[in-house]
Amino acid sequence: MKLTIIGCTGSMSGPHSAASCYLVQARGYDPALGAERTWNVALDLGPGSFGALWNHIDPADLDAVVFSHCHADHMGDVISLHVHRRWGPARGQAPLLLAGTCNLLDRIRQIDGCPPEEDYALDFRIHSLEAGQPLECGPLRLTPVEGWHSVDAFGVRIEGPAEAEGEDALQEGEAPSTVNMLYTGDTDLCPTMIEGARGVDLLLSEAGFTLADEVEGIHMNGVKVGRLASEAGVGRLVVTHIQPWTDPAVVVNEVRQTWSGPLDVAQSNQVYTL
Repeated sequence: MKLTIIGCTGSMSGPHSAASCYLVQARGYDPALGAERTWNVALDLGPGSFGALWNHIDPADLDAVVFSHCHADHMGDVISLHVHRRWGPARGQAPLLLAGTCNLLDRIRQIDGCPPEEDYALDFRIHSLEAGQPLECGPLRLTPVEGWHSVDAFGVRIEGPAEAEGEDALQEGEAPSTVNMLYTGDTDLCPTMIEGARGVDLLLSEAGFTLADEVEGIHMNGVKVGRLASEAGVGRLVVTHIQPWTDPAVVVNEVRQTWSGPLDVAQSNQVYTL
């Protein structure tokens, strides 16, 4: 399983990155092809991210897009995706799975400026996430985790096959080991997110606030992110969704008050192999 950072800036696109978007890929059997292939799932599709995604895959090869919540900074480029599938190179393909909160279809209509009768059935297959109810996509199992945000929001715990490389490559017929990660989406620290992150190999956690921000129920600061990683016992922490006006060093210093393990700050085009 591989994670590629497509966009990571908090709340908007920024000078160094598109807004939130993360590509998760894994090799697995496709019964329609009768062969193994790479499966591609995007987590969120914020402003600027659809164009950035083209640098890594053909968007026509997406198998699903999972939206953590329906704020525009996490889903605004769904309209670019729609154009690509309705009138562009992906025209005529089977409807693409879009999963999100129960108001996802209405939000797509709002952003697109379409009337209520537009159901996007030619382009998309809409699925409403439920906490704890897994969604299967090829070799990937995606389990929604309830977050604590200003609107309904989910983190996503993802389980899939370990990436085999070099001397660790699998022998024919050998099954890969399983790895897992959690993407928090936007959330304040809460018990459900701690439990959802329990023991994951990689935690991709938002840090939309710093200690200077005192509002609760929207984002985590670095201290809370570190506490999440520590209490959940994760293998590696990758901090993302830092605001473009915030010095990442501030967030790192806060995280280090409560987390001593492996730590990275997300950057566009960075790849993590699990």
